[in-house]
Amino acid sequence: DDDALFGYVVGPQSWKKFLFPPLSTLLTADRDGDGWVMRAAEDNPPRYALLGVRACELAAIAIQDRVFLQSGYVDPVYAARRERLFLIAVNCTQAAPTCFCTSMDTGPRCRSGFDLALTELPPEADSPGRNGSPGFTVEIGSDTGRERMERLSLPAATPAESLLATEARERAVTQITRHLQTDNLRELLLSNLEHPRWQETAQRCLSCTNCTLVCPTCFCSSVQEVSDLTGEHVERQRQWDSCFNPDFSYVHGGLI
Repeated sequence: DDDALFGYVVGPQSWKKFLFPPLSTLLTADRDGDGWVMRAAEDNPPRYALLGVRACELAAIAIQDRVFLQSGYVDPVYAARRERLFLIAVNCTQAAPTCFCTSMDTGPRCRSGFDLALTELPPEADSPGRNGSPGFTVEIGSDTGRERMERLSLPAATPAESLLATEARERAVTQITRHLQTDNLRELLLSNLEHPRWQETAQRCLSCTNCTLVCPTCFCSSVQEVSDLTGEHVERQRQWDSCFNPDFSYVHGGLI
């Protein structure tokens, strides 16, 4: 009911598809006489600037970073996109009662993982130079972000503007009314692998895999060989998969 540009909560989609594409070609093979010529697929991803990334989404990207960049094996598809990424985050000033960032200590304020982080000031706030237009304070989170800001020659935030930004972020905290006890959560889950709750959930699961495909932290994938109609050209493709797909679970578990 106001003119806030970012006065909404996070929706069901995530930024995952830009860094970990749903479908990637890993290599190609072409018949050459009696043999095959294998080539690594050319990958020249675009440079993305993501605008409006929230604190919980930064936490999700950090998990993907850990899997694809920091686990002892660097995934070249993910790394190429991550290296070219510019992240403009937005601190939440509007939250849903069911948001869980305060329980997981991942928000609503962005603390790391961004190049720039914006806090939208209340529409009624009067700041120099706004002339009725939306106003923001900006935090710099990287050298790249600092270089971009220096090009704009913006004035430093006044103490009053900084206070307004703090109050706007704190308002989002008070709007979150549902909380999760996270102490020893990992141990609690691992000690209840056969809990009846899992069976109750499984009984209504359709194995559509939509939950893991939309999840910003899921990273399961499968690889298949795709041939053209002539049989002369083959592509090795990686596509999103899910642990809720029974066939994928069997293969991953080494059961078949």
